[in-house]
Amino acid sequence: MSGPVDDWRPSAARARLEARAALLAQARGFFAARGVLEVDTPLVVGAAVSDVHIHSAAVQLERGAPPRHYLHTSPEYAMKRLLAAGSGDIYQICHVVRGGESGRLHNPEFTLIEWYRAGFPLGRLMDEVEALVRTLLGPAAAGRRGERLSYRDACRRELGLDPFGATLAELQQAAAPLGYAPSAHATRDEWLELLVAARVGPQLGRGALTFVHGYPASQAALARIDPQDPRTAQRFELYCDGVELANGFHELAAAAEQRARFEADNAERRRRGLPEGALDERLLAALAAGLPDCAGVALGFDRTVMLATGAARIEEVLAFPTERA
Repeated sequence: MSGPVDDWRPSAARARLEARAALLAQARGFFAARGVLEVDTPLVVGAAVSDVHIHSAAVQLERGAPPRHYLHTSPEYAMKRLLAAGSGDIYQICHVVRGGESGRLHNPEFTLIEWYRAGFPLGRLMDEVEALVRTLLGPAAAGRRGERLSYRDACRRELGLDPFGATLAELQQAAAPLGYAPSAHATRDEWLELLVAARVGPQLGRGALTFVHGYPASQAALARIDPQDPRTAQRFELYCDGVELANGFHELAAAAEQRARFEADNAERRRRGLPEGALDERLLAALAAGLPDCAGVALGFDRTVMLATGAARIEEVLAFPTERA
């Protein structure tokens, strides 16, 4: 870079940086009061995530050699290794990096609060997430009701269709007002994900903290399939004012099933022309050694600060967004 630079100043006002610091302290106090251990795992990791929707940024540590490391997109894999090693309940507040994500609610580098609770059913973890979010939002949470809504009912309410029974043509028709033209080979899940992102999610959490649960089994990611309804995964997301804040799972503990899901992700990456990644064999070995029955969740801290302070864009709560880094 040469010549004068005029964007050296932070994008967040001092008052918002002060609010951010206060909320970080509140979050740590919340977990300390519950006896949850704070941990710190590496930012630079040896395996990229396989999820087709997430791009892992490569890191070149050896001069002149091709990249063999990545910036983590979540501390999940490392934290599960700690759990398998006997850490007990743990949480982490850390920066993560996901390439290709920028916009009003997205910065490629952002802060997550991620935690895992042994023996917690998903409903109990939702209770704890709601308690933390109410603590962090403060006055912005006043008067908001707590709402629990199945994925099926959310789609019925906002789209007028059953996501599990709708035909591909019905999903395409529901997406027609968006003017979106995916590839000719777009799957049902791609249509559903588009509809939830563009038409369902923005309507959720109006005057409420809305938990959506029972996602399709095909969108389970690292969650268990519900034994009572194998069409659904034991997974939830939290919305407030149309903003997705958190994503939680009853964590999959079966190494063989997790390996099969990773391999299916890579097959889908091949289909889409995306780069494949090596499987995280250390995570799979940890699962094979024995992950305790647990539920885990990741909360977008920057978005929570936005809602708590009335910010309109994510850069208003960041000292230096990536474009100013």
